[in-house]
Amino acid sequence: MANYDTDDPNGLSGFLSGRSKISLDLFDHFINEYQKLAPITLHPAKTMIGVGNPHKRIAWITQFGKNFVHVVFPFDRPYEDNLCFQKIAQVPGQQQFNHHFRMLQKEDVNDEVREFMKKAWNQD
Repeated sequence: MANYDTDDPNGLSGFLSGRSKISLDLFDHFINEYQKLAPITLHPAKTMIGVGNPHKRIAWITQFGKNFVHVVFPFDRPYEDNLCFQKIAQVPGQQQFNHHFRMLQKEDVNDEVREFMKKAWNQD
């Protein structure tokens, strides 16, 4: 496990404790790919890990399965024309559309996903 920029190292290690090797490898790969694009900070919470830029949370790692990692990207509009999101859902009463990405293998973080990762980092 790499040493990540986080506001709660103990919370992060506790959250990741007991996860499968496959999901930990996928998590490492996702975070490393994000760090190649822009500086991020991890914010562990009780049920998920926030991924933040210097201004706000730009993604949430919401699930660790035995063989996957599930990430939610919040955007202010739906990006329907894509091949990477399994679901797009509007948050009731808000102009927020959660885009659900399930990573099953390292190759799932492809050019299309990287573009959405950049878009999430750059939004106000």
